[in-house]
Amino acid sequence: MDETYSDRFLKRILERAKLLGIVGLSSKQTRPSFFVGRYMKLRGYKIVPVNPAYVGQSFMGAPYVGGLDEMPQDVDFLDLFRRSEDVLPIVEEALERLPKLQTVWMQIGVVNEEAAELARAKGVDVVMNRCPKIEHQRLFGELRKGGFNTGVISSKL
Repeated sequence: MDETYSDRFLKRILERAKLLGIVGLSSKQTRPSFFVGRYMKLRGYKIVPVNPAYVGQSFMGAPYVGGLDEMPQDVDFLDLFRRSEDVLPIVEEALERLPKLQTVWMQIGVVNEEAAELARAKGVDVVMNRCPKIEHQRLFGELRKGGFNTGVISSKL
C-alpha cells in the first residue's frame, strides 16, 4: 500500500522530534543510514545509534547501543533501517520499552502494515516508505542547496 502523508503531518512530526533512535545506523560513510544520521544530527536532533556491530564506538559523539533495551526511555522518534519483514518485532519492543515514543518512521522501501496498525493503535504516528532527511530538506527549504529543485529545466548534457 502506498500511503500519502500531508506536508503538515510530516512537518509536525519533524518539528516535535527531539531524540531519534536510528535502528540500523551504519558508520560506513557510503550507507544511506550514515547520511540520514549525519544530516539529522547536524540539524540539531539528538540521536541514539542502534547497531550491535558498532557497540563500543560512537557516531558523531553519540555512543552506539546494541538494541532497544539499551536506549534511553525518552526516545520519541524511531527511524528504522531494517527489512520490512523485520519491523514488527522491533515496533512491538519499542512500544513496550519507550513510553515517550511518538513516531515510528520506516525508511524508503520499508513497509509493514501490521506494525503500523499496532503503533497507531497505541497513539503513535507512523510514516512508511519515506526518508526523514529527504522530507526535512523538502519541507524546510533545503533541497536547493543540494542542487535539487532548482526550478531550472534544461536539456543540456
